[in-house]
Amino acid sequence: MNYYKEIKENLINNEITKRVKDYSKNRSDLETYYKVGKLLSEAGKHYGEGIIKKYSTRLTNELGKTYSERSLKYMRQFYIFQKGQPMAAELTWSHYIELLPIKDNNKIKYYINICIKNRLSRNDLRKRIKKKEYERLSKDAVEKIINNENIEIKESIKEPIIIETKEKEIISEKVLQELIVENISEFMEELGEGYSFIKNEYKIKIGNTYNYIDLLLFNIKYNCYVVIELKISELRKEHIGQIQTYMNYIDKNVKGIYQDKTIGIILVKRNNKYIIEYTSDDRILSREYFLV
Repeated sequence: MNYYKEIKENLINNEITKRVKDYSKNRSDLETYYKVGKLLSEAGKHYGEGIIKKYSTRLTNELGKTYSERSLKYMRQFYIFQKGQPMAAELTWSHYIELLPIKDNNKIKYYINICIKNRLSRNDLRKRIKKKEYERLSKDAVEKIINNENIEIKESIKEPIIIETKEKEIISEKVLQELIVENISEFMEELGEGYSFIKNEYKIKIGNTYNYIDLLLFNIKYNCYVVIELKISELRKEHIGQIQTYMNYIDKNVKGIYQDKTIGIILVKRNNKYIIEYTSDDRILSREYFLV
């Protein structure tokens, strides 16, 4: 079999399709690169690894377009990864270029699923990979996402929460709050899906005393309010009592009858799993924050 001839014909046909049928560019790319990857895999078994470099040089010279050794290796890797499973046509080849350097197939599957579900652009995907989103979720949550199963709101919250800022050290909870509010959309993405911002410094009256909730959010997907308290210290037991009071206030005075009970998140500089372990209210979570 003339592997080079087959590879060349597939690439030429793909370029023609992309010029004539703009709507089918993406599918044509993926199907072509899958076929080319298969041919490269078979050619490598017959002629050795060096054949990819030879094909790269010939294709670049003869087609007037650069087909680098790396891009051909990506096509081969794409075939190996994609073999035996349905193709994610919602993703572009640019998405796959971001994914294929990853060695863990489960990690690739995770990012494919969130790309499809959240309609992520290539740049959005690149950012999530760079921020190590996969590694910051629990194994149970990752497995459910890969298998397209529903996850609970508590499972969707990453650890640690990354806050992008030029500040090297947060000197007060007020400063931390201001940094978060300045980029509230990014912060809510860190927490998971479905969040909307209600207010910072949300005022409540308990008896004759006014208190202020650092951040009050609502999660549309899980149909519940989310109280967030910010701490620049290690988690302490008194933080639990404070946020529990605020959650109970929201449940009694703000929550509608068809909404689920309020969730509480304490964002801390250092976590203390032992305190959470002995907390009777499993609606309360603690998460470390990390400045980048």
